Amino acid sequence: MASLMRTSNPALNEKAFKGQVAIGDAMTLQGTVNKTGLLLLCVVATAAWTWGLAHSNTPEAVRPWMIGGFIGGFLVALVTIFKQNWSPLTAPIYALLEGFALGGISAIFEQTYRGIAIQAVGLTFGTLFVMLLAYKTGMIRATQGFKTGVIAATGGIMVFYLIGMVLRVFFHFQIPVIYAGGVWGILFSLFVVVIAALNLVLDFDMIETGVSGGAPKYMEWYGAFGLMVTLIWLYLEILRLLGKARRR
Repeated sequence: MASLMRTSNPALNEKAFKGQVAIGDAMTLQGTVNKTGLLLLCVVATAAWTWGLAHSNTPEAVRPWMIGGFIGGFLVALVTIFKQNWSPLTAPIYALLEGFALGGISAIFEQTYRGIAIQAVGLTFGTLFVMLLAYKTGMIRATQGFKTGVIAATGGIMVFYLIGMVLRVFFHFQIPVIYAGGVWGILFSLFVVVIAALNLVLDFDMIETGVSGGAPKYMEWYGAFGLMVTLIWLYLEILRLLGKARRR
């Protein structure tokens, strides 16, 4: 059972549903879908606000909201991961905070590359639909080898991003493939988008495992939260990829 409950998404790792057995109502797939929809509405609501703020003021006006959203969302995500039973409260807060951040960064990209935000949104939901279809039809199976490969690739990407952040902040050096356009930069971003999309398959598998295992009702919120973490990452990587392609 433990080997089936592995995912590179820290919100939906092998410990997330371990020992989680419902005493009252149990987790359902439909309930998780409904709560994912509610979290998406939370993201859209706050993203629309910072989007409007950025277009009615200077870009600097939205930066505090964007930075605060990312930092606040990260902190709330950590709380949610360690306190899954708090997820009915913390998951919506996470979605609202991330909405502030996504609306701001999307507006900044939009001011440079017209139409890029709607393209990124469309590609994100298109990818979600394709991966869900591929998973439900059995075209892509979350086998142990598949999980291991995606987990390893995701971990490598995160370490690479961390190294790039340290070099940028402390040594004022930017790793070209992360920030620059060009062929290698675009190929790198395309690779990251593919890995982010494959993480959706692991998320679907984890949620399905929680449902079949009779996890508590509040884990619907936690499952929706984990899926949102991957979707937000996927959207940001698609936005970065489109931006690099436009620069080229």
